[in-house]
Amino acid sequence: MEQYERRLYLINTLLAERGRSMPVPRDEAEQKRLLRALMNIRMPAPLSEEYLNIEGEYLKEEAKAKGIAALSELAPCGDGLYLRQGDITRLACDAIVNAANSGMTGCYQPLHNCIDNCIHSAAGLGLRNYCAELMRRQGYPEPTGEAKLTPAFNLPCKFVIHTVGPIVEGRLTELHVRQLASCYKSCLWTANENGLESIAFCCISTGVFGFPQREAARIAVSTVADYKAQTGSRIKVIFNVFKDEDLMLYRELLSEGE
Repeated sequence: MEQYERRLYLINTLLAERGRSMPVPRDEAEQKRLLRALMNIRMPAPLSEEYLNIEGEYLKEEAKAKGIAALSELAPCGDGLYLRQGDITRLACDAIVNAANSGMTGCYQPLHNCIDNCIHSAAGLGLRNYCAELMRRQGYPEPTGEAKLTPAFNLPCKFVIHTVGPIVEGRLTELHVRQLASCYKSCLWTANENGLESIAFCCISTGVFGFPQREAARIAVSTVADYKAQTGSRIKVIFNVFKDEDLMLYRELLSEGE
């Protein structure tokens, strides 16, 4: 089955679930947008083995086409520290960190560009279902500053570590600072407890959650450095940024620590 056939199967299956039929766009880019939107709005629910297999084949081929970035290709900028700009869903490391919301099942806004949406869209619907079951067993929303490990499903990494960062509305407080530091510490502890050798952090809370970028970068770098110094952990840490401004901030902070 070719990518075009897989994409049509996935679109038509998700439309049929919703009791809808509609002409599928001829344009490949529009087909991809429609498929992602349908995935984004689907509530957690069982999926057939056929769907999961075809979705897996499709998403893994899409990842290959985008290009997979291996940790071995990155140059260290400190003792076990790396800085990378680009799409975190392309990273082949042990774990990438997802800046989740307290519901922990991803972003339901179609085609939203937040990291939560991007990771769930690239991983596939199995990740949403897995997270929903975790939350069902937990029985309450995920607290800010903690972390949970899940399989990565169709991402090139092995695992995803989900953490809920603080939401800053107005003035930045000491509580916000402690909560963001807790996100980094909890993710590192979770990775170490599960024997992982590498972890890639996104810029937690700096998007729609409103945490100031400079202060968030300072907390990220200092918390990771303190954790490694206090625990003796040899875990390799990638600070994965997307915006040019964040790249400059992390370069400045990491060069100060050399």
